[in-house]
Amino acid sequence: MDASAVPTLFDWAGGQVAIRRLIDKFYDRVEADALLSPFFPGGVTEDHREHVSRWWAEVFGGPAVYTERLGGYERMLAHHRGLDITGEQRLRFVTTMSRAADDAGLPDDPEFRAALVGYLEWATRLALANSQPNAQPPPQAPVPRWGWGVAPPYQP
Repeated sequence: MDASAVPTLFDWAGGQVAIRRLIDKFYDRVEADALLSPFFPGGVTEDHREHVSRWWAEVFGGPAVYTERLGGYERMLAHHRGLDITGEQRLRFVTTMSRAADDAGLPDDPEFRAALVGYLEWATRLALANSQPNAQPPPQAPVPRWGWGVAPPYQP
């Protein structure tokens, strides 16, 4: 397949509307989860949902709104510092997001889901490490631009 013809994960998922639906379904589940809801006393705000959907859109190859308007990597890092995330919470985040992808009707082809779970594993392991009391993450980095990895979308 010609690399220029390969859609971004953002486009394959359905664009900003689909990403926002994913984030809403995820945080709806988080608010009902005893292990994750303590991170959001009083619930997950509309602003938080919008900002996270912009992050995910950018990571998956969509517009760079999070970087341009919301502070980029440094801002995302600041939100996770000092949270002291546990391994159990990290894993629950991953499985909850995977279930939210089902709830949101995101594509369920193996290639897309492998890329989604690949990003979840990578990002949550960084968030866990960066959230620890003595963490010393790099102060600056670009927002990652996640791709298909080894398996682009199957198109006969």
